[in-house]
Order: sequence, then C-alpha cells, then structure tokens
Amino acid sequence: MRRGLIPGSTGAVHPLRRYGDPVLHTAGRPVAAADRSSLPALVEDLYATMYAAYGVGLAACQIGVPLRVFVYDCPDDEDRRHRGHVVNPRLTRLDGVTVRGPEGCLSLPGLEAPTPRADVAVIEGEDLTGAPVRVEGSGYFARCLQHEYDHLEGRVYVDRLTGWSRHRTLRAARKL
Repeated sequence: MRRGLIPGSTGAVHPLRRYGDPVLHTAGRPVAAADRSSLPALVEDLYATMYAAYGVGLAACQIGVPLRVFVYDCPDDEDRRHRGHVVNPRLTRLDGVTVRGPEGCLSLPGLEAPTPRADVAVIEGEDLTGAPVRVEGSGYFARCLQHEYDHLEGRVYVDRLTGWSRHRTLRAARKL
C-alpha cells in the first residue's frame, strides 16, 4: 500500500472488514506501552481509510487491527467539524434523550437503519503520547462517538436494532 495518496492523511488505505468478520465482533485489546511506537502510523492509516471510504469515523478493528483506537472527522448538528482520535477510550457519560436516527457503517456498505442513541456522549481516553483526552459530542457527533466506541466493544450498530429493523438489516447484510 502506498502512503499519502488521500488528502488529509499521510497514511495508507486498508481494505475494510465486512460485517460477519470475527474481528468486528470481538472487543479490542487495550493499547499497551509496547504498541505505542506503531500508533502514529495506525492513526494515519485509519484516517486515510476513513477518508477514502467517505466515512466520518473508523475503529481499528474495521481494518483488522484488534486495538482500542478510533478516529473521527465528524460534524455536529450545527455543522462544526470535530477531528481527532482516541486511544483506550472509555464511554463515561450518556445524557439527553434517546434519539432514533439513521445510522450506517463502512463495514455494512450501503445499509442504513434507524438506531437508538443518546443525544449526548462523553468519551475519555488518551492521545498518541498517552496524555488524557476528553471528547464530548451532541447530536450527530454523539452518535458517531457511540458508534465507534461500540466497534471497540465488539458491537456493530445492527446489534442495537430490534424487530423488523434488525431482521431487514441483517437480511440485507447477508446479501452483501
């Protein structure tokens, strides 16, 4: 893979793992001190892959790396962009009403379903150097943070669906 071909990143584009791949259904392992030297390249690869797929967030497991890392470049409901990464994230707060809104996933291309999410989310974790970071989002950005955090827990948005929505989405996913 050649690096630096995607505007906004110096990373390489990786193939995306698709729904059903075991890495998407397994909780990621925490980033340890031994993993730190490879983190900058991983984060750049995540950005490059996310931008190439026209996404707003991407978790390491989606490129087959079972570590607790995700990146985002996502607007909120007021169209302000939020760009960053979180290493070893913890979901520390969900607030506000639960909103059922359209949600898709790069690992389930072309599919979307109304998925319940809290309107406010707070994620705490680390940056590349291990310094603490705290990211708070509302609306669409909160949805993005919860979605990427779910990936690191071994969940895909389909796991949050019930009834006909779940049945319809899983049926369409099998056809992929």
